[in-house]
Amino acid sequence: MASSDRPPTIHPAAAARWDRAAPAASPWLHEEVGRRMEERLEWIRRSPEAWADWDPVRGGFDAHARVAHRYPQARVHIVEPQPDRAQAARGRLGKPWWRRLGKGGPVEFGPVPDASVQMLWSNMQLHMLADPQAMLHRWHQALAVDGFLMFSCLGPDTLKELRAAYDAEGWPPPGHEFTDMHDWGDMLVQGGFAEPVMDMERITLSFETPARLLEELRELGANLHPGRFPALRGRHWRHRLHDMLGERLRGADGKLALTFEVIYGHALKPAPRAKMGEESAVSLADMRAMLHADKRGKE
Repeated sequence: MASSDRPPTIHPAAAARWDRAAPAASPWLHEEVGRRMEERLEWIRRSPEAWADWDPVRGGFDAHARVAHRYPQARVHIVEPQPDRAQAARGRLGKPWWRRLGKGGPVEFGPVPDASVQMLWSNMQLHMLADPQAMLHRWHQALAVDGFLMFSCLGPDTLKELRAAYDAEGWPPPGHEFTDMHDWGDMLVQGGFAEPVMDMERITLSFETPARLLEELRELGANLHPGRFPALRGRHWRHRLHDMLGERLRGADGKLALTFEVIYGHALKPAPRAKMGEESAVSLADMRAMLHADKRGKE
């Protein structure tokens, strides 16, 4: 399957609008996924001197705090391209000058210099991007050789109950498709990463009312599918939607249940390898990285 044919089925303009309009808040589910992903750092013996949190406002302030607590002396780099979320991040994560003298590494904001961090952390972001391969490339550039990537995102079984209900009604899809974890592994390798490790789990959330269910979904994201409803609907349709959710999603316990498939990914940035030919050009940065890796191998 070519990368252009691979899900998610995302309309680029809709993805750009969501990125600008996404609330400057950390949804509960994102925080919970971030907590579970932080626990996976127990498996990794490397302690980064510097790490970057990509989109920590949506990824979760509490999750960020857990990682910062695990690596208290590491320099932290915050990447928040949108102004309102950047302001929120500075307000919650920036350190006043008098605190910078105490425990904890410095906090920096803005673009990450190439090859400057040993860990890149991204929680619940990739499934909302129209061009995730481009983001993987940016992360690869930001990581130093032997650095590692930790990310999470939603998988294809997410909202399967809601998708089945919409299909039964003959309505357009309620959300765009999400990429399978095996395809993420393939994209990581294509993007220059090594030794990808993919993991998946399903989380079921229960809601008392259709209104609360829809409120939660609005906090989590938006429908970016090119075939979504092309226009706004009125009150009559909203009432029909609430009735339909109550009829099709209510379980024996009286609650409405939705499944969220969560994918966790981990991969390394290996030392670059020169492509040999009659003439070979190697950048100075790559040459230094290769020499450094060769020196470590002989120790």
